[in-house]
Amino acid sequence: MNGDKRALKIIRLLQNEYPEAGTRLRFSDPFELLVAVVLSAQSTDQQVNKVTAALFKKYNTPEQLAAVELQELENLIKGVGLYRNKAQHIKELAVIIDRDYGGQVPDDFDQLLKLPGVGRKTANVVLAVGFGKPGLGVDTHVQRVARRLGIARGKTAVQIETGLKQAIPINLWGEAHHLLIAHGRAVCRARKPGCGDCILRKWCEQNLE
Repeated sequence: MNGDKRALKIIRLLQNEYPEAGTRLRFSDPFELLVAVVLSAQSTDQQVNKVTAALFKKYNTPEQLAAVELQELENLIKGVGLYRNKAQHIKELAVIIDRDYGGQVPDDFDQLLKLPGVGRKTANVVLAVGFGKPGLGVDTHVQRVARRLGIARGKTAVQIETGLKQAIPINLWGEAHHLLIAHGRAVCRARKPGCGDCILRKWCEQNLE
């Protein structure tokens, strides 16, 4: 079975295994999603949701966050890692979106990448989840599972992203992101992966038991 067919078979198996796979972040529009994804770096979704529940009650638009005092924003998001850097990025991207995009998050990959604190993973997630456009974000779970299964190769997240986008049909990119994360959390963990319980064991290139 060639790489593309093999990758599609893996995705189909994961669809059956994780029918509820999807983002755990709570948001009501693309801007809230963008802020939540920026906050999620080196933090759990649970931590982010706790922080954004309070944050978005006070400030949830580019105009509001562009005007907020940096120290107040830092205090509001203290529950996540690297909160000082993230506060700076969120305030700066809010200014740009309010000033240059009429308060609307751009739905273009290259434009998203120009925003402070927005890397390829964030841009891909915002496109896929926020706008329903093709996007396949690569986090540590996606990178680990893709490598172990051999459906994408490389040492960097960009190489893994490129490989996955070549192997997986474009209409499944966004869903594949969530499915690979779900499997990485539930079974294909970084430490002590549950290989004996893995539905993809026959497709895996590594035996880690």
